[in-house]
Amino acid sequence: MRLVQALEALLFVADSPATPEELAKALNVPTFEVEEALEKLGGRLHHTSALQLVRIAGGYQLCTKPEFAEPIARFTQPQTSKLSRSLMEVLAVVAYKQPITLAELEEVRGVDSGYGVRQLVERRLVCEIGRRSTPGRPVDYGTTQQFLHAFNLQSLEELPVVNFESHALPQTIGTELPPEQPSLLDQSPEEEDNHPTLA
Repeated sequence: MRLVQALEALLFVADSPATPEELAKALNVPTFEVEEALEKLGGRLHHTSALQLVRIAGGYQLCTKPEFAEPIARFTQPQTSKLSRSLMEVLAVVAYKQPITLAELEEVRGVDSGYGVRQLVERRLVCEIGRRSTPGRPVDYGTTQQFLHAFNLQSLEELPVVNFESHALPQTIGTELPPEQPSLLDQSPEEEDNHPTLA
């Protein structure tokens, strides 16, 4: 079995980023051999394929190269769902303050946020990560691997530093991210159409 080709096959059928450890277990080989083969696969694809190997959300995944985005979009015509400004604000607070309860979230935002949390859970950007030991055992919420994937992040450590004492918090979230990377910026109404588009 050719390891590089086997890795390409596994990554082709994977529905989410796969770690070297997961790939090594599936192929019954040492992790270091998988890591070496991933380097070779990435190099080969870079020079000879319309696909590329990317590292995202703590794992590896095959995706198409950026120069083919336009014809692919025309061909697939995906059904998309944009995040509204209010949903982006809820998501930003959860991302930075997790684990966070609904009551704590609403205290930060100053408005009811139950609908927003439910919408983000349905989109698999936010999930329940536990319960507090306080009376009523409220649910703690946090972000998911899908959140990292959607915003092109390896981990939460890549989120820009934010001063939570500032009253301008919503305007500062995401402003330090690279230009090509979606941000968690609470934009003005006329800019709302520029929010990340999620399939």
